[in-house]
Amino acid sequence: MPAELALILLLATAVIASVATWQITSRRHRRQAAAERVTRPVAAPNQRVAMVINPVKAQAGPARTAVVQACELAGWEPPLILETTIESPGFAQAQQALTAGADVVLAAGGDGTIREVARALAHSPAAMGMLPLGTGNLLARNLGFPVNDLHASIQTALHGAERRIDMGRIVVENSHTGHRATSNFLVMGGIGLDAEVIAATREGLKKRVGWLAYSEAGIRLLPGPRRRMRIQIDDGPAEVRKVSSVLFANTGQLPAGIDFIPLAAVDDGLLDIVVLSPRTVFGWAAVLGKVVTRNRRELPLIEYQRARTITVSTEEPTITQLDGDLSGAATSVSVTIDPQSLRIRALAAAADTPGPAA
Repeated sequence: MPAELALILLLATAVIASVATWQITSRRHRRQAAAERVTRPVAAPNQRVAMVINPVKAQAGPARTAVVQACELAGWEPPLILETTIESPGFAQAQQALTAGADVVLAAGGDGTIREVARALAHSPAAMGMLPLGTGNLLARNLGFPVNDLHASIQTALHGAERRIDMGRIVVENSHTGHRATSNFLVMGGIGLDAEVIAATREGLKKRVGWLAYSEAGIRLLPGPRRRMRIQIDDGPAEVRKVSSVLFANTGQLPAGIDFIPLAAVDDGLLDIVVLSPRTVFGWAAVLGKVVTRNRRELPLIEYQRARTITVSTEEPTITQLDGDLSGAATSVSVTIDPQSLRIRALAAAADTPGPAA
């Protein structure tokens, strides 16, 4: 085995081990939370609650029951519960909740469900609460949500303090097919190898081991080919470069406490741009080592910039992703930031935190 491959496998194994520990701890915390915590009524003004829920998630049933009980204990009307489908993953349901006059709309599902609900709630008077039921739950983790405690998440969503956060907007175009679509993201999007890793992740493995599945797919695809991309950031000159991936982020933390983009902030009105351009396995090992060890030394193979807009163009259709979901092949992506556009329940007051069952 070449020395370069041995090094990348060693580093990847360290990351996988840390993620595996996180997965095991997460499951243990969920069991403890279910046994030791109850939802208590909290003194709060009456509010109309709606919940957009992905019914296929393992915790969907308990989440539905717990939200109904929490509203009853608070003396509110029963929540309006709307289920997502494959054809309608959350946007239309959130619009229906707004039409019904909801003060807060709970997004119960993975990052995809949360993204669709947020798209409908942007610039509206209603707040979004999150019940993270997915594999990554990246936005929830970046905001410090109790992702392993369903009842604490419900307390935060129903009784937490509100803050405003940014949202990314993107136009994906494919000149070969004529397809053009607009969408949003809350965590991170990208074009190139990062999206290929998501596409190559085995669903069965993902269900069994969660984020470990992405690591396995990443090792299979490295080093991966670089592509010629035309990159224009804000009003600066366009540059044609050979790169592996271009990422545009609203937040920067990955599972297991890895700060992939240490300076990223969800409410600073800026995109955090990451350009990855390693050519060899050894280059990817250097990038991985920098990220895992949080080494601040500049490395030409991974470049960070901050901007309000970015446009990336390619000659051949290249796969894209938004918040960990595939978003089609594109020859051009145009990304902007929509500052402070989403009201979100992100902090539960100390008095609102439920205690152990009596």
